[in-house]
Amino acid sequence: MLAVLGLVIVVAVVALLLSRRASPIVALTLVPLIGAFVAGFGPAEISEFFQTGIGRVMQVATMFVFAIVFFGVMQDTGLFRPIINGLIRLTGGNVVYVAIGTALIGVCAHLDGAGATTFLLTVPALLPLYARLGMSRYLMLMLLATGAGMANMLPWAGPLGRAAAVTGLEVTDLWRPLIPVQLTGLVVLLVIAALYGLRERKRIAAAGSAEAAMAAADGTSLEQAHHSRTELGAFEDGHELTEQEAGLLRPKLLWVNAVIFMCVIATLVSGILPAAYVFMIGLGVLMVINYPDVSMQMDRIRAHADSALLMGAIILAAGSFLGIVDGSGMLRAMAEALVGVLPEGAVGILHLLLGLVALPIELILSTDAYYFGLLPIVLQITEPAGIDPASTVHALVIGNIVGTFISPFSPAMWLALGLARAEIGRHIRYSIVTMWVYSLILMAVGYLLGLY
Repeated sequence: MLAVLGLVIVVAVVALLLSRRASPIVALTLVPLIGAFVAGFGPAEISEFFQTGIGRVMQVATMFVFAIVFFGVMQDTGLFRPIINGLIRLTGGNVVYVAIGTALIGVCAHLDGAGATTFLLTVPALLPLYARLGMSRYLMLMLLATGAGMANMLPWAGPLGRAAAVTGLEVTDLWRPLIPVQLTGLVVLLVIAALYGLRERKRIAAAGSAEAAMAAADGTSLEQAHHSRTELGAFEDGHELTEQEAGLLRPKLLWVNAVIFMCVIATLVSGILPAAYVFMIGLGVLMVINYPDVSMQMDRIRAHADSALLMGAIILAAGSFLGIVDGSGMLRAMAEALVGVLPEGAVGILHLLLGLVALPIELILSTDAYYFGLLPIVLQITEPAGIDPASTVHALVIGNIVGTFISPFSPAMWLALGLARAEIGRHIRYSIVTMWVYSLILMAVGYLLGLY
């Protein structure tokens, strides 16, 4: 009963998001609530599920609200304009080089294993460049998510740590055999980035202008694309600033703002303070130095409040969704049912079969449910059949991990979407096939290396 209801809830939410028939807040709030009532849970139990779910994402939601305002004000001061111009000069405005660079940046930025930090470091810097060139923000998200997903095999990143906790194996012992897979994956990712870059270059050329190409990629009008590019500071050379835009620039404080920016990033990476608090402090310092007038401070907050509060609300709605489907036992029931429907003859290759479909499974199971719910059940079945636990872990990790940042259950993915001002349905539609093919290639590499 719980497994069926859980599946119906997840499928309904994903379908509504993909088809754009409901906003994320509506889908993530009402669908699981109805499912919980159908399952027989009362208001007291649902309230407990809600509180637990909200507690899991509250820090992310708070961080996001202040992060988006912080980066928005940084954009107002003009800090990123020299960076955009520098990247344009470095790549020669070559769309293919930008795509390849994005993939490399995604891998490098995720070396600390923290998804939120990865997107905070990369999306605000790259998005104006993509807007300047007319490239799709969904290509940027796919390349960053794929690169970060592949780098997520690092032992300190999380998934391997969860697998080690379940199996009792040493996390570094699980990781060492995966190093050749990661290196091969990097090469394959660069090839994919180059191919997409070539396709993107043709698309932009066919559109006639960067603005038209951006409008087509985002599914918006030319007027909306122009507004978006202006808001992002993605000005063409020689672009005339409006009086208001020029009045917000602080060229004399460029290096001071750069120091503030680097201090915020360094503090985030060090982890000595909560991320949300870091952005609160950073925003406060930024305002005092650049816009000491109180009315200007309030104007800057109002200017960026819409997108910040909207995505903050979506993350909280995602927390309520996760709290209900997890707290009610639906996630674990789905994991058990998934294993239970497989034929008896598939026991010996169960880990391989699940590895092949592990990426789309990421759309219906959270990372915790996958490793703490599904993995132990699979191990109970494969170990008596003589399958080494490490082989099972490798198959499930390689097949699944690339999809980490396409799952509605990933708070970091919601953060990336908010920073990129993108829609989850469009992101999934754009990325899922390529990311699944990429994970299957990595599965093949693992098989050739004898990992399972």
